[in-house]
Amino acid sequence: MSDSADRKKGTYMISAVAELYDIHPQTLRMYEREGLLQPSRSGGNTRQYTDADLRRLEVVLSLTRDLGVNLAGVEVIMNMRSNMERLQHEVADLMCFVRDELLADRDDVPERVVRALVRLERGAIVVSRRQEGQE
Repeated sequence: MSDSADRKKGTYMISAVAELYDIHPQTLRMYEREGLLQPSRSGGNTRQYTDADLRRLEVVLSLTRDLGVNLAGVEVIMNMRSNMERLQHEVADLMCFVRDELLADRDDVPERVVRALVRLERGAIVVSRRQEGQE
């Protein structure tokens, strides 16, 4: 689902989110100032939190409440998570491109190449190690 479609789906006002997660609305505003949350705004400039915003808030709260990470650390961790997700998508796209190029209307593709290719779901990470003595 696209971000804009997700933003139009169910949204929550700041008071409802604060009550749901037992935090003060000022805490949510601070998370927004720090760049940890980016709720959309209504025409009247009211913050609107989507399900994706709530999932992100849950990660922030888990890091701060459960693990004792400060906000600077949370920002670093969230940026690293975002970069890892982006890289996973890029690797998956690259794997699809390589597979498609190898198999594109070619009758001369050796059977061992066809057997060596493994279908990956988007975002999946697969680590394969050759067993000693096999090639």
